[in-house]
Amino acid sequence: MSLLNPLLLNARRHAAGVDVSARGITLVVLSEPLFGGGPLRIEWLARAPLGREVLSGAEIADRTALAAALRALFGALPRACAQAGLRCAMALPTGATLLATVPLARLVPEAGSPAWRADVSGLYTELEPLVLAEAERVAGIERHELAVDWQVGPFGSIYSLGSCDSPDSPGSSGASGASALGTAVLREARVTIAATARAHLETRIECAAMAGITLCALDDEAHAALRAMRHAAAFELPPHETWAALWVGADGIHGWLVADESVTRRMRFPALEYADLVEALRDLASGAQVGCTLVSGDLSMLAGVQFSLADIGDVLGSPVLPFECAPLADADTEQPLDVGLLHDPSCVVAFGLALRGVSE
Repeated sequence: MSLLNPLLLNARRHAAGVDVSARGITLVVLSEPLFGGGPLRIEWLARAPLGREVLSGAEIADRTALAAALRALFGALPRACAQAGLRCAMALPTGATLLATVPLARLVPEAGSPAWRADVSGLYTELEPLVLAEAERVAGIERHELAVDWQVGPFGSIYSLGSCDSPDSPGSSGASGASALGTAVLREARVTIAATARAHLETRIECAAMAGITLCALDDEAHAALRAMRHAAAFELPPHETWAALWVGADGIHGWLVADESVTRRMRFPALEYADLVEALRDLASGAQVGCTLVSGDLSMLAGVQFSLADIGDVLGSPVLPFECAPLADADTEQPLDVGLLHDPSCVVAFGLALRGVSE
């Protein structure tokens, strides 16, 4: 006998991703079944323009205009989305965030000692001020002006800046997944720190609140894009294939090499260590046999470095697939979806943000 209310069997969890950039506001709403599992569904895609005066780099110059645009965009949601309890996440410009990975032993030389092994939980209590000091040193900003999230793990990987309503949120400095770290790997563990100016978070939370929207998370653009591409790769690429992900943003091109479902190498261009994009891509591949390359973001910016998707394929020796929401869409929606946005690679950030919301 089922203990669940039959009305709940078809219930779905909804989440929205909001990407605010110079090209406008992009909104993606995803849903998945609450019970029993099932495919992810794209419920809505929309984009609204922004005036040039609204944004000044990473700063929001006109909060009232941004709040009005958000209010209008969310006001046009289909009824099913509007009535659902949406978990909303918004992007932070990658150029405004800092990501650093340091060995745990550098912060806490005695981390592997018997005293630490006796009480691993004590590590995280004593590590917090050390992490904040490291973030302050790397960012060059006083710690009271920083919002910091951090994670301890064998590989020191982190793909978000935390949730606004959790103990691990930026500004509250949590240790994500702390209890999962065993004492046997303390000496090999690494601490990954994500930091941004607190003002960037507070401004976006305030603008959303002015529009009647409660944000549950703020996430770095590049990591939201990577999350979306990894989701797409799970459906479009053979299992265990080594593949590359590239995201083209306002501050340049970010790349990741993924092998056995783990990110093994990272790249960012422009950077002082690379003379050109060809050198950066070759360093990303590092001699690996790349089976496929997923590319997303504002692909028109590739023209600025005189590059094309075909050039990327030639350098990496792999077929190149632009990210699209279309293969992940379901025809069973209340209203037809915008065909242009379904095939627009720049929707990747909003998709990745919404994906985080339905998975948490």
